[in-house]
Amino acid sequence: MAEAFVLAAMRRAGVALQRIRPALAELDKRIGVEHALASQRLYTDGAELLFDFAERHPGDEGESANDLVVVRNGQRVFKEVIVDYLQQIVYGADGYASLIRVPLYEKASVIVDPSRSFGAPIFERGAVRIDDVLHRFWAGESMQDLADDFRIPLKDLEDVVRVASRRAA
Repeated sequence: MAEAFVLAAMRRAGVALQRIRPALAELDKRIGVEHALASQRLYTDGAELLFDFAERHPGDEGESANDLVVVRNGQRVFKEVIVDYLQQIVYGADGYASLIRVPLYEKASVIVDPSRSFGAPIFERGAVRIDDVLHRFWAGESMQDLADDFRIPLKDLEDVVRVASRRAA
């Protein structure tokens, strides 16, 4: 899930995935861990490694890697859109993603935690699966009843329903 989340950030940065795959393969190799996109090492070392890859690989592959990185105060760092996504990831003691805060919502705090609800998105407060609440809402239950049943703040529930409705349209 964390890898898909980071890939979504790269797409938002305007980088075509087929053009960045060689850089990602090298990133896995150079960082020395499997699933580098889910590793905290991506956050700490990834920008520098992608910049180095871009320097050594002229053409589309290098350009795509370079599109993810900027130089600030003499340091190579990820572009803001990438950083915004990476900051939503909480890493465990093993250095891999253990929790992701889903950034789709303005008010609701929704997380994905592989150790809870089989990794399905849940309300951080109460740990209720988003799908469970939405299915009951779409079946005709009122938001107030759902908020009361699940002990979810009404504003959080409204936010989740609003986002789900936009995505369904």
